[in-house]
Amino acid sequence: MSFFISTAHAAPAAAQGPSLMANLLMIAVFIAIFYFLIWRPQAKRAKEHRSLIESLGVGSEIVFAGGLMGKITKLDGDFAVVELSRGVEVKIQRASVISVLPEGTLNNL
Repeated sequence: MSFFISTAHAAPAAAQGPSLMANLLMIAVFIAIFYFLIWRPQAKRAKEHRSLIESLGVGSEIVFAGGLMGKITKLDGDFAVVELSRGVEVKIQRASVISVLPEGTLNNL
């Protein structure tokens, strides 16, 4: 075979792959991007929602996950009884509360 094709020899200064330090630096950059763009904002939103849930009290006017608005008439552990209109009450999970409305908002609607 070597009669038709000359033998190839590897060059002594062949290009090597990226160094270990460059690989570690790239992984650290990806972790930093993940932390600042995904994990940190989500943790902040979860903390704000927990404080919102803990601040609920009887008489709070709320909007909950179904888009319905009402006034809390009773709190029972992880549940709340919400009056949607006179005589119409529903029992919801406190975690389904999206926001607390300013006092008197329901009277103005």
